[in-house]
Amino acid sequence: MRIHDLKQRLREAGAGPSHEQRILRLWSHALPRDSGKRRPKSFFPSSLMAALPSIEAELAGLARIHTIHPGADGAERLLVALADGQTVESVLLPRDGLCVSSQVGCAVGCRFCMTGQGGLLRQVGSAEIIAQVALARTRRPVRRVVFMGMGEPAHNLDNVMDAIELLGTVGNIGHKNLVFSTVGDPRVFERLPQGRVKPALALSLHTTRAALRKELLPRAPAMTPEELVDAGERYARATGYPIQYQWTLLEGVNDGSEEIEGIVRLLSGKYGVLNMIPFNAVDGVGFSRPSWERCKLIARTLHERGILTKLRNSAGQDVDGGCGQLRARVGEVQVTLHRAGERP
Repeated sequence: MRIHDLKQRLREAGAGPSHEQRILRLWSHALPRDSGKRRPKSFFPSSLMAALPSIEAELAGLARIHTIHPGADGAERLLVALADGQTVESVLLPRDGLCVSSQVGCAVGCRFCMTGQGGLLRQVGSAEIIAQVALARTRRPVRRVVFMGMGEPAHNLDNVMDAIELLGTVGNIGHKNLVFSTVGDPRVFERLPQGRVKPALALSLHTTRAALRKELLPRAPAMTPEELVDAGERYARATGYPIQYQWTLLEGVNDGSEEIEGIVRLLSGKYGVLNMIPFNAVDGVGFSRPSWERCKLIARTLHERGILTKLRNSAGQDVDGGCGQLRARVGEVQVTLHRAGERP
């Protein structure tokens, strides 16, 4: 379901703008119908009251929490089952953050990512994205939403932008706390400045070498690292939000002195921050993470060279931390059970 379809149904049931806003706010905050000072029967028209039970049931059926996997760092990885039986992953992050998925699978095929191994299965509707937020809010407050879960948001741009607009208005998420993460796509830099809600932007850089980037991100749009940084800089200056450059540290691949020099060349003086994340082990993928001492040395060297660098650990690494891993592992278990003649 798309948010547009939901709004259309509400209008057909007699909802005016204020009624629509209240229903969308309650839904996105996971609040019951009678929340607030004004009672539904005195506020909603009778036609809308009659239609609400079926609409609410449909919204509740968009997604449900299949399994919960708490991490030692305070994160919770949620495997979310959608109405058609497909599953996506959401991650409740420390400090009231939430990572949501925008696709079932992914077409980019990043070589170090589990999600892309199976390709793209389907888009996640804008209402399904909001449903992930609503489910998360049944467990804890959510004040920051990052589109860094399964999928490439640029490949589902209409649904993602619709969800961002709702979250940045009735969803009560600050615009700079909505983070659109992408491998880089010219359509992103055209579309985001036009939105009513302009999110912060995270760009997956991973290397300063165009040939290596093509190898690591085989189906990403053909933007060189220089083009990506230039486009990011324009958006950062226009919005006032620094760009978050993402860099997955791969031992012997993008952790050498050549890359350090390339980063200094590309990012010196730019309005952004470099987030370095040591590779999160993925079964069957031929990469490994550098030692933590090596990671700290890289970050320290970049700081000394004037590049604002944050060394991060992926949240929930002890609970199938990499995007797509939990979904893949649950799928493996279900297949194994099925082959054994048991009910999954």
